[in-house]
Amino acid sequence: MSDLQEKHTLRSSKPTPLRQDLNNPYLNILRNQFDFTRVPFSDRGSRLLVYQAAYQSQFYIKLAERLTSIDPGIETYLKRPPFIHNLHLIGENGELLEFEVTSYPHILYLNTSLGEFGLLFADNNTISFGIPPNVTAGISFHVTPQIWKTLDNGGEFKSIRNLTYTTNGQIYANNIIPEGGGYTVRFVVQACDDCTISLVVGKDVLSGAEPQRFSVLNSAAEERWKEWFSKVPPVADEYLRSYAYAWWIMGNNLVVPSGSIAYEAMMPSKHSYVGLWLWDSAMHSLAFRHIDTELARNQIRSMLAVQLEDGMLPDAVYDEGVISEIDHPFKSEVTKPPILAWAALKLHETDPDIDFLKEIYIPLVRWNAWWSGMNDDDVDGLAQYNHPYSSGLDDNPLWDYGMPVESPDLNTYLCVQMGSLALIAEALGMEAEGAMWRRRAKAIVGRMITDFWDERSGIFRATVDHIPVPVVTPFNLYPLWTGQLPENIRDALVAHLTDPGEFWGELAIPSVSRRDPHFEPDTMWRGPIWVNINYFFIEALRQAGFDDLADTLRTNTLNLIINQPGMHEYYNAETGLPCPKAADAFGWTAAVFIDLAISASESRGLRAD
Repeated sequence: MSDLQEKHTLRSSKPTPLRQDLNNPYLNILRNQFDFTRVPFSDRGSRLLVYQAAYQSQFYIKLAERLTSIDPGIETYLKRPPFIHNLHLIGENGELLEFEVTSYPHILYLNTSLGEFGLLFADNNTISFGIPPNVTAGISFHVTPQIWKTLDNGGEFKSIRNLTYTTNGQIYANNIIPEGGGYTVRFVVQACDDCTISLVVGKDVLSGAEPQRFSVLNSAAEERWKEWFSKVPPVADEYLRSYAYAWWIMGNNLVVPSGSIAYEAMMPSKHSYVGLWLWDSAMHSLAFRHIDTELARNQIRSMLAVQLEDGMLPDAVYDEGVISEIDHPFKSEVTKPPILAWAALKLHETDPDIDFLKEIYIPLVRWNAWWSGMNDDDVDGLAQYNHPYSSGLDDNPLWDYGMPVESPDLNTYLCVQMGSLALIAEALGMEAEGAMWRRRAKAIVGRMITDFWDERSGIFRATVDHIPVPVVTPFNLYPLWTGQLPENIRDALVAHLTDPGEFWGELAIPSVSRRDPHFEPDTMWRGPIWVNINYFFIEALRQAGFDDLADTLRTNTLNLIINQPGMHEYYNAETGLPCPKAADAFGWTAAVFIDLAISASESRGLRAD
């Protein structure tokens, strides 16, 4: 990096104020609704994440990238320090400026003793600061553009990302000081009437082009988010705050294609879950179908694009590769539950597209064949999980008794998938193939009744080596979703589901029965509530003809989310509070809330034009 050349800009006769009037209800609803000490300020498509340090007037910037070619290990990114930290606003002599934040989806206004600064995304790779008119001020930060380590026979240095900083103001001070394993930068400008300082971060060599005026960048950022919110369907007033926040998550968590990510797609969390996850992508499509059906289809395409030769779909995909095998708690292939066909059919119901069904049908058939052919060791017609993570229920006590596990949840997913494939085949004019899928789905239900049904307890049991697993969870009730059970079995499952001592109530549905000794209300899949599971049971209850119960569960699920700030990965089943280790601004929680809020509002007659 070198000193920048001074920039000469035209000055207007009247300074341009940073803050602009907003006339969008969603932007105004979201004013100061964000905790950027916990969730990142980002933008649609970007892999840059801006956080405010807790209780401090400073920011730091992280990358939503695993960077496994630089720093091997699929989870090392979780421990990687920020790319930029100690990012401060400074005055003429380098003094640190305290600030108060006013936040919107498109901009952070930072009120200081020198006036109001702004912070926004100019594009996916550029974070821009607006400097108050006609003051001498700027920014300071520490950047660590390399990582290094010693080796047995020497050492190595690897570049992380390139950084350029530029301004359209007149440079007053520009210092780069090597220290602390990186570089401290102090950059002060004599601000013009509409002054910008931009930080550009990327893989390639970056130009030092003069940034646009901050008012222009502000207007563009505002228009991007106004256009995003202009597409959302109306909902009832009591849902609006959380609904707006959910749609912000759906936009904020999107990333542009790069490497193995072939389409614009949504990360569950740009901080905690960097990449695309298989069943998360299916859930995300449920919300996107309401505003952009092509974006919804791309969530499904993104996963099918990395299908393996044997038909398996990986657990996750990130810029530099896929996760199809994990070595903990033991080494095995890993995927996620088969719900893509179900999600694709929901999308088709919203916006029919025969060409899309043609595009995805064969890959989905191959995936189904992989489950049947490679995950049924005893060839009894019931598939098994070979790794706990393939269930998506990572630490659920169903897996405490050994692997592989033949489980009612997996075989219900396969039954639902085959029913969806039947409808897709029939839509494509393949009536005989559709009938075949229906026969196979019915056969799975029969096998589950024979092998899993426990008449005494009134649930379906998971088994290890055909020995029942002594754990009661909602996943033991999953075959309700098939809609093909005898009445006595159906009613027994509904009785368990609606028992407040087990699963029902205002805080429904815990991931382990409240009466089960394994129940831990705060520990991931060992007790907390996950709203995607509630969504599946709402589907199941409607499939089984219990619409009133489905409506009750929908209401309770919406209220669970509304009653807490943010939108979390999972919730304590006794208090309804977010669990300490649950990710915030979480993708499928937002997607489920959106879909349920729309359906609840439509049930009252509130529909989009």
